[in-house]
Amino acid sequence: MDPSDLLERFGAVADAVAVAVAARTGPERRARTDRPGQYALDLDADAAALAVLHEVPLRVVSEESGRSGPADAPITVVLDPVDGSTNCSRRIPYWGTSLCALDDQGPLCSLVANLATGERYTAVRGEGAWAGEGRLHAAPTTELERAVIAAAGLPKPAPWKQLRALGSLALALCDIAAGRLDGFVDSLGEHAPWDYLGGLLACREAGAVVVDAAGRELVTDDPDARRQVLAGATPPLLDALRASVR
Repeated sequence: MDPSDLLERFGAVADAVAVAVAARTGPERRARTDRPGQYALDLDADAAALAVLHEVPLRVVSEESGRSGPADAPITVVLDPVDGSTNCSRRIPYWGTSLCALDDQGPLCSLVANLATGERYTAVRGEGAWAGEGRLHAAPTTELERAVIAAAGLPKPAPWKQLRALGSLALALCDIAAGRLDGFVDSLGEHAPWDYLGGLLACREAGAVVVDAAGRELVTDDPDARRQVLAGATPPLLDALRASVR
């Protein structure tokens, strides 16, 4: 499958997840499973997503169900059915679905959809990143004192202009790619590939820089991998963020 075919299918996945999650209303929206941190809506979303993805021979690595599909498929899709599940459960409009296709060269294409607002970000390796029809470009911010930063956990105080804890890494990375945020700092070090790969490709194609704080490779389909993600709109800003984490 080429990127255009994959992105069309990814869009169908986002549509299916939106329908599945919308079916949970009232107290059911906050229902939990026996697995720590998992909502029942996560399982609804996962089932809807896999039904669309497995119509074609794709290998899938999902936050909710692990590995599925043919092991020898040339494309692996790393999937977070609902990134920002707590936001979703409480109807805070910052949650969505993240999908990234990996081939033997790394991230090929991705889609991150904010299912609360309808905005969708797409990226294709070597071709750019978009929000709808608009090409994405990261902000030119180089100084931490001028930067608006998103965070996971409670980072140590640093001289950034403002700090935001938004609850979805995939969307935060896309907002960096779009120039709305300037960076991301992670004080937890517990992010899995499905949390960041979709937004990672968008950032790369928009000129932003994303790394692991310990220098580990970010591109992996290992469901057990965990990383400490740092992102900056520019290399100098990323350096400043890295120093603040130390």
